[in-house]
Amino acid sequence: MQFQQLQYFVAVAETRHFTRAADLVHVAQPSLSQQIKALERELGADLFLRARGNITLTDAGEALLPLARRILADADTARHEVQELAQLRSGRVRLGATPSLCTGLLPDVLRAFHDRYPGIRLLIEEGGSHDLVRELARGALDLALVVLPLPTPSPALTTVELLREDLVVVSSPEAPAPGGGGSRRTVRVADLEGERLVMFRHGYDLRELTVAACRAEGFEPDFAVEGGEMDAVLGFVRAGLGVAVVPRMVAARSGSGLRVTPLARPGLERTIALAHRSDVAPPRAARELQRMLLER
Repeated sequence: MQFQQLQYFVAVAETRHFTRAADLVHVAQPSLSQQIKALERELGADLFLRARGNITLTDAGEALLPLARRILADADTARHEVQELAQLRSGRVRLGATPSLCTGLLPDVLRAFHDRYPGIRLLIEEGGSHDLVRELARGALDLALVVLPLPTPSPALTTVELLREDLVVVSSPEAPAPGGGGSRRTVRVADLEGERLVMFRHGYDLRELTVAACRAEGFEPDFAVEGGEMDAVLGFVRAGLGVAVVPRMVAARSGSGLRVTPLARPGLERTIALAHRSDVAPPRAARELQRMLLER
Protein backbone atom coordinates (compact mmCIF):
# COMPACT_ATOMS: atom_id res chain seq x y z
CA MET A 1 0.00 0.00 0.00
CA GLN A 2 1.44 3.32 -1.06
CA PHE A 3 0.73 6.77 0.32
CA GLN A 4 -0.03 8.06 -3.19
CA GLN A 5 -2.61 5.31 -3.71
CA LEU A 6 -4.48 6.47 -0.62
CA GLN A 7 -4.51 10.03 -1.98
CA TYR A 8 -6.02 8.79 -5.25
CA PHE A 9 -8.57 6.63 -3.42
CA VAL A 10 -9.79 9.53 -1.26
CA ALA A 11 -10.01 11.81 -4.30
CA VAL A 12 -12.25 9.31 -6.14
CA ALA A 13 -14.33 8.68 -3.02
CA GLU A 14 -14.95 12.42 -2.59
CA THR A 15 -15.62 13.26 -6.26
CA ARG A 16 -17.28 9.98 -7.20
CA HIS A 17 -15.65 10.41 -10.59
CA PHE A 18 -12.32 9.09 -11.87
CA THR A 19 -11.63 11.91 -14.32
CA ARG A 20 -12.43 14.70 -11.86
CA ALA A 21 -10.36 12.92 -9.20
CA ALA A 22 -7.42 12.73 -11.62
CA ASP A 23 -7.68 16.48 -12.23
CA LEU A 24 -7.83 17.10 -8.48
CA VAL A 25 -4.57 15.27 -7.79
CA HIS A 26 -2.88 16.41 -11.02
CA VAL A 27 -2.35 13.01 -12.61
CA ALA A 28 -3.54 11.39 -15.83
CA GLN A 29 -6.78 9.46 -15.45
CA PRO A 30 -5.35 6.12 -16.70
CA SER A 31 -2.53 6.33 -14.16
CA LEU A 32 -5.00 7.03 -11.35
CA SER A 33 -7.17 4.08 -12.41
CA GLN A 34 -4.14 1.78 -12.50
CA GLN A 35 -3.10 2.80 -8.99
CA ILE A 36 -6.62 2.24 -7.63
CA LYS A 37 -6.66 -1.25 -9.18
CA ALA A 38 -3.23 -1.96 -7.69
CA LEU A 39 -4.52 -0.88 -4.27
CA GLU A 40 -7.55 -3.17 -4.63
CA ARG A 41 -5.26 -6.10 -5.53
CA GLU A 42 -3.09 -5.32 -2.50
CA LEU A 43 -6.12 -5.28 -0.20
CA GLY A 44 -7.84 -8.20 -1.86
CA ALA A 45 -11.16 -6.36 -2.23
CA ASP A 46 -12.94 -3.98 -4.61
CA LEU A 47 -13.21 -0.44 -3.22
CA PHE A 48 -15.65 0.97 -5.76
CA LEU A 49 -18.73 -0.23 -7.60
CA ARG A 50 -18.18 1.06 -11.11
CA ALA A 51 -21.20 1.86 -13.24
CA ARG A 52 -21.46 4.37 -16.07
CA GLY A 53 -21.95 7.76 -14.41
CA ASN A 54 -22.27 6.22 -10.97
CA ILE A 55 -19.23 5.45 -8.79
CA THR A 56 -20.06 4.27 -5.28
CA LEU A 57 -18.03 2.81 -2.42
CA THR A 58 -18.19 -0.85 -1.55
CA ASP A 59 -18.28 -1.96 2.07
CA ALA A 60 -14.50 -2.31 1.93
CA GLY A 61 -14.24 1.21 0.51
CA GLU A 62 -16.46 2.59 3.28
CA ALA A 63 -14.23 0.92 5.88
CA LEU A 64 -11.03 2.24 4.30
CA LEU A 65 -12.15 5.85 3.75
CA PRO A 66 -11.93 7.17 7.36
CA LEU A 67 -8.64 5.36 7.89
CA ALA A 68 -7.17 6.78 4.69
CA ARG A 69 -8.30 10.29 5.61
CA ARG A 70 -6.68 9.93 9.02
CA ILE A 71 -3.39 8.73 7.50
CA LEU A 72 -3.35 11.64 5.05
CA ALA A 73 -4.18 14.12 7.84
CA ASP A 74 -1.41 12.71 10.04
CA ALA A 75 1.03 13.05 7.15
CA ASP A 76 0.03 16.69 6.67
CA THR A 77 0.49 17.31 10.39
CA ALA A 78 3.92 15.67 10.33
CA ARG A 79 4.95 17.73 7.30
CA HIS A 80 3.73 20.94 8.94
CA GLU A 81 5.51 20.25 12.23
CA VAL A 82 8.78 19.36 10.50
CA GLN A 83 8.57 22.52 8.38
CA GLU A 84 7.93 24.63 11.49
CA LEU A 85 10.89 23.07 13.22
CA ALA A 86 13.08 23.64 10.18
CA GLN A 87 12.04 27.27 10.17
CA LEU A 88 12.65 27.63 13.93
CA ARG A 89 9.02 28.21 14.84
CA SER A 90 8.82 25.27 17.24
CA GLY A 91 11.02 22.67 18.90
CA ARG A 92 13.38 22.69 21.86
CA VAL A 93 16.99 23.15 22.83
CA ARG A 94 18.49 21.19 25.74
CA LEU A 95 21.39 23.24 27.09
CA GLY A 96 23.66 22.34 29.97
CA ALA A 97 25.74 24.94 31.81
CA THR A 98 27.64 25.40 35.02
CA PRO A 99 25.63 27.37 37.61
CA SER A 100 27.98 30.37 37.42
CA LEU A 101 27.36 30.65 33.67
CA CYS A 102 23.61 30.43 34.24
CA THR A 103 24.04 33.44 36.50
CA GLY A 104 26.56 35.39 34.44
CA LEU A 105 26.64 34.65 30.71
CA LEU A 106 23.36 33.03 29.77
CA PRO A 107 20.56 35.43 30.79
CA ASP A 108 21.28 38.02 28.09
CA VAL A 109 21.93 35.45 25.34
CA LEU A 110 18.84 33.39 26.17
CA ARG A 111 16.69 36.51 26.26
CA ALA A 112 17.91 37.46 22.76
CA PHE A 113 17.31 33.90 21.51
CA HIS A 114 13.82 33.79 22.99
CA ASP A 115 12.94 37.17 21.49
CA ARG A 116 13.98 35.93 18.05
CA TYR A 117 12.51 32.41 18.33
CA PRO A 118 9.66 32.52 20.88
CA GLY A 119 8.34 29.12 19.78
CA ILE A 120 11.52 27.28 20.80
CA ARG A 121 11.46 25.81 24.32
CA LEU A 122 14.68 26.21 26.28
CA LEU A 123 15.48 23.38 28.69
CA ILE A 124 18.40 24.27 30.97
CA GLU A 125 20.32 21.80 33.12
CA GLU A 126 22.80 23.10 35.68
CA GLY A 127 25.77 21.00 36.71
CA GLY A 128 29.52 20.70 36.88
CA SER A 129 31.50 20.04 33.73
CA HIS A 130 31.94 16.35 34.61
CA ASP A 131 28.17 15.82 34.90
CA LEU A 132 27.45 17.83 31.75
CA VAL A 133 29.96 15.83 29.70
CA ARG A 134 28.27 12.63 30.83
CA GLU A 135 24.82 13.99 29.90
CA LEU A 136 26.10 15.05 26.47
CA ALA A 137 27.59 11.63 25.84
CA ARG A 138 24.32 9.83 26.57
CA GLY A 139 22.30 12.19 24.37
CA ALA A 140 20.40 13.98 27.14
CA LEU A 141 21.73 17.40 26.06
CA ASP A 142 22.16 19.11 22.68
CA LEU A 143 24.83 21.59 23.84
CA ALA A 144 26.75 22.30 27.02
CA LEU A 145 28.88 25.15 28.32
CA VAL A 146 31.82 23.53 30.11
CA VAL A 147 35.06 24.61 31.71
CA LEU A 148 38.30 23.55 30.00
CA PRO A 149 40.28 21.44 30.36
CA LEU A 150 37.59 18.77 30.68
CA PRO A 151 37.85 16.62 33.82
CA THR A 152 38.31 13.56 31.59
CA PRO A 153 39.24 13.89 27.91
CA SER A 154 36.37 12.85 25.65
CA PRO A 155 37.15 12.20 21.97
CA ALA A 156 33.40 11.86 21.32
CA LEU A 157 32.89 15.59 22.00
CA THR A 158 33.65 18.65 19.91
CA THR A 159 34.54 21.75 21.92
CA VAL A 160 34.87 25.35 20.73
CA GLU A 161 36.45 27.92 23.04
CA LEU A 162 33.91 30.61 23.87
CA LEU A 163 35.64 32.95 26.30
CA ARG A 164 38.27 33.35 28.97
CA GLU A 165 37.09 34.94 32.15
CA ASP A 166 38.99 36.43 35.09
CA LEU A 167 38.15 35.35 38.61
CA VAL A 168 37.77 37.92 41.40
CA VAL A 169 37.45 37.87 45.17
CA VAL A 170 34.12 38.98 46.67
CA SER A 171 33.65 39.97 50.28
CA SER A 172 31.26 41.89 52.49
CA PRO A 173 31.90 45.66 52.51
CA GLU A 174 31.36 45.59 56.27
CA ALA A 175 34.21 43.10 56.80
CA PRO A 176 37.93 43.88 56.53
CA ALA A 177 39.29 43.82 52.99
CA PRO A 178 40.57 40.36 51.95
CA GLY A 179 44.20 39.73 52.80
CA GLY A 180 44.24 42.68 55.21
CA GLY A 181 44.95 44.85 52.20
CA GLY A 182 43.19 47.96 53.43
CA SER A 183 42.67 50.16 50.38
CA ARG A 184 44.72 47.98 48.01
CA ARG A 185 43.07 47.57 44.62
CA THR A 186 44.12 43.94 44.10
CA VAL A 187 44.80 40.87 46.18
CA ARG A 188 47.06 37.91 45.53
CA VAL A 189 46.06 34.27 45.89
CA ALA A 190 48.75 33.99 48.58
CA ASP A 191 46.92 36.75 50.54
CA LEU A 192 43.96 34.39 50.96
CA GLU A 193 45.98 32.30 53.43
CA GLY A 194 44.31 32.84 56.78
CA GLU A 195 41.06 34.07 55.18
CA ARG A 196 37.87 32.11 55.82
CA LEU A 197 36.51 31.02 52.46
CA VAL A 198 32.93 30.38 51.49
CA MET A 199 33.34 27.34 49.27
CA PHE A 200 31.18 25.68 46.65
CA ARG A 201 30.07 22.07 46.86
CA HIS A 202 32.15 19.20 45.53
CA GLY A 203 31.86 18.87 41.76
CA TYR A 204 31.87 22.64 41.19
CA ASP A 205 34.61 23.63 38.74
CA LEU A 206 35.31 26.78 40.76
CA ARG A 207 35.95 24.73 43.89
CA GLU A 208 38.65 22.63 42.22
CA LEU A 209 40.24 25.68 40.59
CA THR A 210 40.38 27.70 43.83
CA VAL A 211 41.68 24.85 45.96
CA ALA A 212 44.37 24.03 43.37
CA ALA A 213 45.48 27.70 43.26
CA CYS A 214 45.79 27.86 47.05
CA ARG A 215 47.80 24.65 47.18
CA ALA A 216 50.09 25.98 44.45
CA GLU A 217 50.87 28.84 46.84
CA GLY A 218 51.72 26.37 49.58
CA PHE A 219 48.66 26.45 51.86
CA GLU A 220 45.37 24.66 52.41
CA PRO A 221 42.31 26.93 52.20
CA ASP A 222 40.30 27.42 55.38
CA PHE A 223 36.55 26.96 54.80
CA ALA A 224 34.06 28.93 56.83
CA VAL A 225 31.13 27.40 54.94
CA GLU A 226 31.15 24.85 52.14
CA GLY A 227 28.67 22.97 50.02
CA GLY A 228 26.64 25.80 48.51
CA GLU A 229 25.44 26.69 45.01
CA MET A 230 26.31 30.08 43.50
CA ASP A 231 23.39 32.06 44.96
CA ALA A 232 23.97 30.58 48.40
CA VAL A 233 27.70 31.35 48.29
CA LEU A 234 27.05 34.98 47.38
CA GLY A 235 24.45 35.23 50.15
CA PHE A 236 26.86 33.85 52.74
CA VAL A 237 29.53 36.33 51.62
CA ARG A 238 27.08 39.24 51.91
CA ALA A 239 26.33 38.07 55.45
CA GLY A 240 30.03 38.36 56.31
CA LEU A 241 30.75 34.67 56.78
CA GLY A 242 33.85 34.81 54.58
CA VAL A 243 35.20 35.60 51.12
CA ALA A 244 34.76 33.69 47.86
CA VAL A 245 36.48 33.44 44.48
CA VAL A 246 33.91 33.84 41.69
CA PRO A 247 33.86 34.74 37.96
CA ARG A 248 33.96 38.44 37.14
CA MET A 249 30.65 38.24 35.24
CA VAL A 250 28.91 36.79 38.27
CA ALA A 251 30.30 39.52 40.52
CA ALA A 252 29.20 42.19 38.03
CA ARG A 253 25.62 40.88 37.99
CA SER A 254 25.33 40.22 41.71
CA GLY A 255 24.13 43.72 42.60
CA SER A 256 24.92 45.62 45.77
CA GLY A 257 26.17 44.20 49.03
CA LEU A 258 29.50 42.86 47.78
CA ARG A 259 33.02 44.23 47.60
CA VAL A 260 34.76 43.05 44.43
CA THR A 261 38.56 42.83 44.51
CA PRO A 262 40.49 41.72 41.39
CA LEU A 263 43.30 39.21 41.74
CA ALA A 264 46.78 40.58 41.05
CA ARG A 265 48.54 39.30 37.95
CA PRO A 266 48.88 36.61 36.84
CA GLY A 267 45.62 36.10 38.68
CA LEU A 268 43.22 33.28 37.94
CA GLU A 269 41.09 32.69 34.89
CA ARG A 270 38.95 29.95 33.45
CA THR A 271 38.27 28.94 29.86
CA ILE A 272 34.66 28.35 28.84
CA ALA A 273 33.88 26.17 25.82
CA LEU A 274 30.76 25.15 23.96
CA ALA A 275 30.56 21.36 23.58
CA HIS A 276 28.43 18.95 21.58
CA ARG A 277 28.68 15.35 20.44
CA SER A 278 30.99 14.78 17.51
CA ASP A 279 28.96 11.93 16.03
CA VAL A 280 25.58 13.69 15.97
CA ALA A 281 24.86 17.11 14.49
CA PRO A 282 22.93 19.34 16.94
CA PRO A 283 19.32 20.12 15.92
CA ARG A 284 18.70 23.25 13.86
CA ALA A 285 17.49 25.27 16.85
CA ALA A 286 20.53 24.21 18.90
CA ARG A 287 22.84 25.24 16.05
CA GLU A 288 21.20 28.66 16.00
CA LEU A 289 21.71 29.09 19.75
CA GLN A 290 25.32 27.95 19.27
CA ARG A 291 25.79 30.65 16.63
CA MET A 292 24.36 33.35 18.92
CA LEU A 293 26.62 32.26 21.78
CA LEU A 294 29.71 32.35 19.57
CA GLU A 295 28.78 35.77 18.15
CA ARG A 296 27.60 37.33 21.39
